[in-house]
Amino acid sequence: MAQISKTLGQNIKRIRLKKRMSQGDICRAIGMDRSYMSAIEGGKVNVTIAVLEKLANALDVSVDELLR
Repeated sequence: MAQISKTLGQNIKRIRLKKRMSQGDICRAIGMDRSYMSAIEGGKVNVTIAVLEKLANALDVSVDELLR
């Protein structure tokens, strides 16, 4: 399970940076605390499917793309 969280975090960060968005941009878009966003990108927390969907929408990618 830890590897999935780590991969997810790396993918979110890579896509976010490619789209020139800050963690703050994502957090404001979906109403998330920035420290939680940092923990997600660091692979330190497991996210719910609902949060995964919100992140995918904010980044304008599919959930599948975040999990690859």
